[in-house]
Amino acid sequence: MPQVKIYAHATHLATARTELSDTVHSCIVDGLSMPESKKFQRFIPLAAGDFVFPEPRTDRYTIIEVSMFEGRSVEAKKTLIRLLFERLGERCGLAPDDVEITLFETPASDWGIRGLPGDELTLNYPVNV
Repeated sequence: MPQVKIYAHATHLATARTELSDTVHSCIVDGLSMPESKKFQRFIPLAAGDFVFPEPRTDRYTIIEVSMFEGRSVEAKKTLIRLLFERLGERCGLAPDDVEITLFETPASDWGIRGLPGDELTLNYPVNV
């Protein structure tokens, strides 16, 4: 159950949040073989003065961070990244220069979910894809 954080200018998120949410989730589902029901997202709207970045990025610049259990193959992670660039361009009109993606993997034992350490959970989806 990857946790997703999406950072962008507040004005951009105000108009693009739903499409960004749906698009990013479709990539997680398809790229990591996640169930459709496992949607965990946080949007972090930033004021212009709190979000500094160089050209050629525009006011639509969006940073996506995905935290997840370790265990996915390099190919699965690259597939996720490729899907994000492709679909964010097609569905949200975001240019590749306006998207940055970081994947963070930690051992399941470093997570606490539903009252248990993550490595003691019974999951209904694969992690080693």
